[in-house]
Amino acid sequence: MNSSVSKGSAWAILALSAALVSTALGPTASAAAPHGTGDGTATATTSRQRACPIVYFDLGETLVHTADDGSTGYQPGAAAYLRALRARGIPVGLITNVPSSWGSTDAERAARLRQEVDSTWRGSTPFAWRDFGDRVLTPRTEAERKPAPALWQRAKAGSGHCRVVYQAETAEEINVASSLGFVPYQVGRPHRPAFLPVGLVELLGRRAPA
Repeated sequence: MNSSVSKGSAWAILALSAALVSTALGPTASAAAPHGTGDGTATATTSRQRACPIVYFDLGETLVHTADDGSTGYQPGAAAYLRALRARGIPVGLITNVPSSWGSTDAERAARLRQEVDSTWRGSTPFAWRDFGDRVLTPRTEAERKPAPALWQRAKAGSGHCRVVYQAETAEEINVASSLGFVPYQVGRPHRPAFLPVGLVELLGRRAPA
């Protein structure tokens, strides 16, 4: 490998990381320092629980790719990224459009979504549905379909004091999520990490959202 290219790429990633941290945490990141209690015990754990973050994703062409033959599978790097978030105890969720006729509840529509994806899945590693639990948000009506704000609003309302991240492949969805208070990251862009680096996601948990 050309050493100058390698160094250039490393510097580019470092610069991007610094910019993302600055954007996500703002100028008062020092507020993330643990606060003491009356007996001198730091309350870093409580602070982290309040600011946790939760990472929401779009599904199609963000975590999952649909091939020309109709089969589905992980986007490059997606399975490893989900494993890394899981290893650090970072909750994940999906905000995805499906027909509202697929069920009367999120659980019913999520079950139908899983059935549709699993029926065309390729590869030996199945999609990590268990990681998402009940955080699979889908339109209750056609009017709630993205880019309408309803699904992001529901995700934000259900996240308590946690920061919320949203990762997707389209600029339109990223812009809407950002306007609603999410930390946004557009995946699939050249010369950038495929997903928001896990280390930066962890940094979001050091300061409660405004």
